[in-house]
Amino acid sequence: MNNEALEPAELERYARHIVLAEIGGPGQQKLKRARVLIIGAGGLGSPVLQYLAAAGVGTLGVVDDDTVSQSNLQRQLVHDTDAVGMAKTASAAKALERINPHTQLCCHNVRLVADNAKAILSNYDIVVDGSDNFATRYLLADLCGEEKKPLVSAAVGRFDGSITVLMPFATNENGQPNPSYRDLFPEPPPDGLVPTCAEAGVIGALTGVIGTLQAMEVIKLITGIGTPLIGRLLLYDALAARFETINYQAARTES
Repeated sequence: MNNEALEPAELERYARHIVLAEIGGPGQQKLKRARVLIIGAGGLGSPVLQYLAAAGVGTLGVVDDDTVSQSNLQRQLVHDTDAVGMAKTASAAKALERINPHTQLCCHNVRLVADNAKAILSNYDIVVDGSDNFATRYLLADLCGEEKKPLVSAAVGRFDGSITVLMPFATNENGQPNPSYRDLFPEPPPDGLVPTCAEAGVIGALTGVIGTLQAMEVIKLITGIGTPLIGRLLLYDALAARFETINYQAARTES
């Protein structure tokens, strides 16, 4: 199912990719060979999983220890009403099989913690952070930097979101090290300072916008097209329909 050569059915399925000069057959084969890990099968993870499966990414891993609840359905579109009470990983697997049987989904029905994170990440090329808590974000960012795994990180609030790509183990075109997550956000905020989605609410379509942008960044990283959001934080204000970009750098250390 995940051999490098594209089968006739896949050539037809991905025809609109293959006619793109920037992707073509070689790019589609890169997508088929790729192994991408998504942390969280929730609001951000849903569009990431769906679009990467539809794009033909050969192996997707998903980490989530939660079950589908009724309140998830307003924004977590990989799940449906019949999936309420089901493990989110199992629900996502069912949905992705329907979207693209050529994609293999590896389910990690656990919570990502320091004790298991390194072993899980070792099997993947690129990581996508769709988590909803700061502890996981910092753990993931630190470990991906150590293990030299590109990380597509994003977060959403009530009506706004942000996304960036982290590759602190590499250098930019000027030979300078790329910034890390801690260059952008040095320390997690105190507990309770930032309300959760359950406390503050979140508009459902917002997670679709930001999650789809995450999927696009992954496709760019895999195929080598375009300019990933490395050293740039893309901000989206849904109420104003406005995007802004903030450039950031690695902290300079005195010699």
